[in-house]
Amino acid sequence: MLIADYFKLTNRQAEQFAQLDALYKDWNSKINVISRKDINNLYEHHVLHSLAIAKLLPFQPSTTIMDVGTGGGFPGIPLAILFPECQFLLIDSIGKKIKVAYEVAQALGLTNVVCKQERAEEEKQKFDFVVSRAVMPLPDLVKLVRKNISNKHRNAVPNGLVVLKGGDLATELAPYQKTAEVTPCSQWFKGEWFETKQVIYLPL
Repeated sequence: MLIADYFKLTNRQAEQFAQLDALYKDWNSKINVISRKDINNLYEHHVLHSLAIAKLLPFQPSTTIMDVGTGGGFPGIPLAILFPECQFLLIDSIGKKIKVAYEVAQALGLTNVVCKQERAEEEKQKFDFVVSRAVMPLPDLVKLVRKNISNKHRNAVPNGLVVLKGGDLATELAPYQKTAEVTPCSQWFKGEWFETKQVIYLPL
């Protein structure tokens, strides 16, 4: 399995990752959270892509993470499988999308995941990290989630925002030239698809 090429998995994690294919194909036929053309690329384009965050930041146990605009559960669900000792809140403003994330998390037995239908501005809790996958331009996201970053640090790097992005990011990153760290996904993962994908870490 593709994930096992890049990560050391327990038997339980390998089973959970293996279940994702049937679960997402089933849910996607009812509620379209992944484009029909892309569902066959689930592991490369969605699961492994989400786990680029784990390559950059292997979260310590008890780390709290909020996934903003999770859609059907990315990057939150793959990260929650990989880090069972961390706590995840997955939020999305669209009810049917968060339903898919919730149902998938339930089917996998992920007790470290909470799913909520809400907008980022409504969430008041504090987290070590906020993660996201290309939901909005970086400056807009920073404005929304700065209030949610805890000032108690438990990881090797300061708390902040970790986002998955593709394409030309010069304009978005201009305000954060001194603080943002940009790492190409191709540093960890093989394949043409990853050549334009990046992980941005911004301490907040």
